[in-house]
This record gives sequence, C-alpha cells and structure tokens, in this order.
Amino acid sequence: MFIRRQTELLAHRKSQREIAHEAGFVNSNLISMFKTGASKIPLDRVPSLARALEVDPAYLMQLALEQAVGKTAAVALLEVFGPMTTVNEKAWLEEIRDASGQTDPKLTARSRTVLRAIFGR
Repeated sequence: MFIRRQTELLAHRKSQREIAHEAGFVNSNLISMFKTGASKIPLDRVPSLARALEVDPAYLMQLALEQAVGKTAAVALLEVFGPMTTVNEKAWLEEIRDASGQTDPKLTARSRTVLRAIFGR
C-alpha cells in the first residue's frame, strides 16, 4: 500500500508518531491502521497527512476517494470534476493566471507551440 511504502521511505527521518503528530492525529496508531487498510483515511485530513508524508495531496486524495467511495465512484467523480491537479500543476496555473492578469486566456496554436517548446516537444 502507498502509505506503508511512504512511511518506510521516511523512516530514517520521521517516526510514525511524528508523522501522525504532523498530520494532526492524536493517536499514532492511526498511521498503522492506514498502512494496513484497517482504517480509511478521512478525506478532510488528506491535505495534512499528505504534508506529513511529503507526498502530493492530489494523489493521496485520489487514493482516499477510492477507499472511501469505491473505485467506480471515484472514477465517476474524476470524470465529472476532471483530473486532480498536482502541486506543481497548480503553480503553473497560478503563474498563467498572474501573467494573463486573471483574464482566462484561450490556448491558441501559438501559446501551445511555446508551451511545448519549453518541454522540448
């Protein structure tokens, strides 16, 4: 499971108790319960848990949604609301909004070409 793998990756720097504390959980046993799937991740705690686990909150939210409502319902939610936006994608969107003066610029052939050139495509 994802949380198990992430806590193992962080084990040299953070204990489960520290992760739980950073995420705002009083009981550090919850991290063990999340790791085994014995307890579902509360959706309202995903942002703080993602920070504590040093992972992208959008990805953790997607996993938590699948756990909370089932894979089919999670897929339906993503279909209606679109894909989760990562922290890095949000930074790009904020910069585009700032650079355009909050004008919601249309993606033109020219801007698409410039954007693709940034990534060498």
